[in-house]
Amino acid sequence: MSLSSLLRDTSSAVPSSFHLSSVSHGDHSDVNIGFIHALVASLTVIIISEIGDKTFFIAAIMAMTHSRLTVFAGAVAALGFMTVLSAILGYATTVIPHWFTHYVSSGLFAIFGIKMLKEAYSMSDNEGLEEYEEVQTELRKKEEEELQRMSEVEDPESRVSHFQNRRFLYSFFSRVFLQAFVLTFLAEWGDRSQISTIILAARDDVIGVIFGGTVGHAFCTGLAVIGGRFVAQKISMRTVHFIGGVVFFIFAISAFFVHDDS
Repeated sequence: MSLSSLLRDTSSAVPSSFHLSSVSHGDHSDVNIGFIHALVASLTVIIISEIGDKTFFIAAIMAMTHSRLTVFAGAVAALGFMTVLSAILGYATTVIPHWFTHYVSSGLFAIFGIKMLKEAYSMSDNEGLEEYEEVQTELRKKEEEELQRMSEVEDPESRVSHFQNRRFLYSFFSRVFLQAFVLTFLAEWGDRSQISTIILAARDDVIGVIFGGTVGHAFCTGLAVIGGRFVAQKISMRTVHFIGGVVFFIFAISAFFVHDDS
């Protein structure tokens, strides 16, 4: 075989392999873009929804009298579990045509945006501090009810059984961890951030939604346990809600510009 014919055969083979590599790289880029878009959207929604929220102040107040690390771990464990659960619920809606969930979710985001802007308009300047004090009173009331419930257990056998059940849980987790987990989980159930996570998982990459949501919750909870009262005093909840309303509107309007081919 001559050198010229060998070169012709080699050059003819190059474009084919290059084309296959380009297709593979393009598919990989599409996956990365979908993941990053879901991550950023979920991270943004969680941060604007959770700062100044009830779960935020639960972590802040508990961290004032208990170990910050333990409170952080319990709250983030509850929020992470809730994020995974919400994402699974959202992903389950993929049996519905994707174009339908795409536009319905955008409509719900628009409703959230209107609600947050309305809340921002009617808020007082010290709304964050008022919410902080309200949650503090609620937690104190729960502790008093728990102590009263324990004092009303007159049957020794019932009291022993109650303590044995608690001792079993406390052998794996500390009391503060369990309290932070339960209070945070109950406060988060049905919250705007949970519904937003379900909506995002129905239209975007579910792994990106879980990762972004968990990171967002960890960031807000860390901010709460470090300086929750300072945030309540210095950061305007009206401004946070106004920004949140605008962001929700941006997500809603984007549906009309980002066409869903599926």
